[in-house]
Amino acid sequence: MGGKQDENEAYGKSAKYDPSFRGPIKNRGCTDIICCVLFLLFILGYIVVGLVAWVYGDPRQVLYPRNSTGAYCGIGENKDKPYVLYFNIFSCVVATNIISVAQNGLKCPTPQVCVSSCPDAPWAVGEAHLSKTVIEVYEEKKNFCLPGVSPDMTVKDSLHQELCPSFLLPSTPALGRCFPSPNVNYTLPEYPWINNATVSSGISDLLDSINARDISVKIFEDFARSWHWILMALGVALVLSLLFILLLRLVAAPLVLLLIVGVLAVLAYGIYHCWQQYRMLRDKGASISQLGFTTNFSAYQSVQETWLAALIILAVLEGVLLLMLIFLRQRIRIAIALLKEASRAVGQMMSTMFYPLVTFVLLVICIGYWALTALYLATSGQPQYIYWVNNTSTPDCENTPVNKSCDPMAPVNSSCPGLKCIFQGYSSTGLAQRSLFNLQIYGVLGLFWTINWVLALGQCVLAGAFASFYWAFHKPRDIPTFPLSSAFIRTLRYHTGSLAFGALILTLVQIARIILEYIDHKLRGSQNPVARCIICCFKCCLWCLEKFIKFLNRNAYIMIAIYGKNFCVSAKNAFMLLMRNVVRVVVLDKVTDLLLFFGKLLVVGGVGVLSFFFFSGRIKGLGKDFENPQLNYYWLPIMTSVMGAYVIASGFFNVFGMCVDTLFLCFLEDLERNDGSQERPYYMPKALLRILGKKNEIPPAGKKRKK
Repeated sequence: MGGKQDENEAYGKSAKYDPSFRGPIKNRGCTDIICCVLFLLFILGYIVVGLVAWVYGDPRQVLYPRNSTGAYCGIGENKDKPYVLYFNIFSCVVATNIISVAQNGLKCPTPQVCVSSCPDAPWAVGEAHLSKTVIEVYEEKKNFCLPGVSPDMTVKDSLHQELCPSFLLPSTPALGRCFPSPNVNYTLPEYPWINNATVSSGISDLLDSINARDISVKIFEDFARSWHWILMALGVALVLSLLFILLLRLVAAPLVLLLIVGVLAVLAYGIYHCWQQYRMLRDKGASISQLGFTTNFSAYQSVQETWLAALIILAVLEGVLLLMLIFLRQRIRIAIALLKEASRAVGQMMSTMFYPLVTFVLLVICIGYWALTALYLATSGQPQYIYWVNNTSTPDCENTPVNKSCDPMAPVNSSCPGLKCIFQGYSSTGLAQRSLFNLQIYGVLGLFWTINWVLALGQCVLAGAFASFYWAFHKPRDIPTFPLSSAFIRTLRYHTGSLAFGALILTLVQIARIILEYIDHKLRGSQNPVARCIICCFKCCLWCLEKFIKFLNRNAYIMIAIYGKNFCVSAKNAFMLLMRNVVRVVVLDKVTDLLLFFGKLLVVGGVGVLSFFFFSGRIKGLGKDFENPQLNYYWLPIMTSVMGAYVIASGFFNVFGMCVDTLFLCFLEDLERNDGSQERPYYMPKALLRILGKKNEIPPAGKKRKK
């Protein structure tokens, strides 16, 4: 007994009885004020960064394509011309990603013009057209020429000055640009300025680089036809998640027993399968000594030692689980009772199940603000224009100021034919542009800090609500009228700084992980195995550290919600309380994880199977109103329904998990504070009292329990 007491003393003293304690402290003060001030100043700076991005940024670079003069297509004077046509699109150098293409264009040294629609048929200038005027040849294709071209100019001169295209290809718009249509067989006339082989090769290269238009249109059509069925599937996921949590008070014990038996059965089958494989390979004499070392790991499946090692590992796991069931059965019963009480708490405070909607809205605001700020920062800068000519060796073009800046609104006074003032890009000079990298880093830090703060707010608010449930002696009579809203106001008013402190610690670890991932990505092609090994070890350590900080923060927020102390004191008290009951912590954590995993599997699997049979047309006889829609890719709404069901189930089960953790800490505090006497009665439910062999003394007749 003395040894156990000394061990507990190493993790702090047990909580003392406080006659005034009746749940979450109402008379509390502000905590971690310095962190609160720093967080508010950071948010103010984040807003300033957004204003700077708003002033200097121009998101039209991404939203709208540009012509040769830098004018946007689809807005302003080109409102009715939303697409860009390239005179010779095969001179383009395709960028490495879609965003770069959308923002910077295709970097084509060819004239570009805004058009109302892309060409729908192949066409080319013939030999007989060269001596004719532009109006005669391009009568129906005048909008494909640059604005301002003289209708009386000969076609030869217009081609020489690159004012009109020499050929047109059937095209479809993608990213606001006219790209040659796929799967269209056509041959243009053979002229000196047109090479069919080059055209075919260019089309193939372009379609290999950007060929998402048809798929994106079909995906959009599928969503348009099936969105209401997807919403119905998500509604089914919501109902299943809620029913699973509410019914746990009735089926928690048999369900946990069934899951444990299922795990044992799976391990037993694994042992049997490994034994069969080992015996078969042993009889054949297949040994690892014959195979030797090889990088083909699948080859190790054909040697007996592999199956023997797997057999030993599974047998050890089976034995450990059986011993845990024998010696930890009472703690498993406690975990089941807490799960039932958590289901009861959720049933008494149904509003808590929909608090994730508040968290979701706040997260959308945080992510949306960062995305808009990053977009505006990335598109900041003034447009730059330069002189450009197709061939500087042309007579009178030797001394032209090629690549020199110019004014697109001023006339080009030069004897060089084809000299134009074209758009080059956006400048990287200026205060905002020089600080662009630092501002983006500030934005990333703001993204992680605000997201972690929002998640911390949700955890602390839910903990305050569920703690008020546990510490109500007569349930539901003593439960506050609006426990969730009271906890929300209390948390925002007093503990913004504490939440910011915990969120900042987690943010710094996450950013360190991102930096390591970036370094690892850069070293991926390196031949230095030592550096790769060191980076891998650091990544593993930071991953473990992040998991530990999330666990510590979660329990610290529970203590903050109950006692109203600062982050460090709350984290210390929570950690010491858990270490004094470490076996119960492990058992409850694993039983809860197993149960919630099964719940997610049930919800997501049920919605997935139902969606598969419906969208694939395997359910017949439902009537015309419930007929499955005709889809291009029936797996698309199925995957959307499954992912949405997972998000919904995770939101509900995260609330339930927070309820279990809160009630568990309250239960541990209850055991240490009270002894079941009339002055110090237990607040735990009767099921837990029976499991622990404890009871509350009944006050004498006519005498009420002290408040």
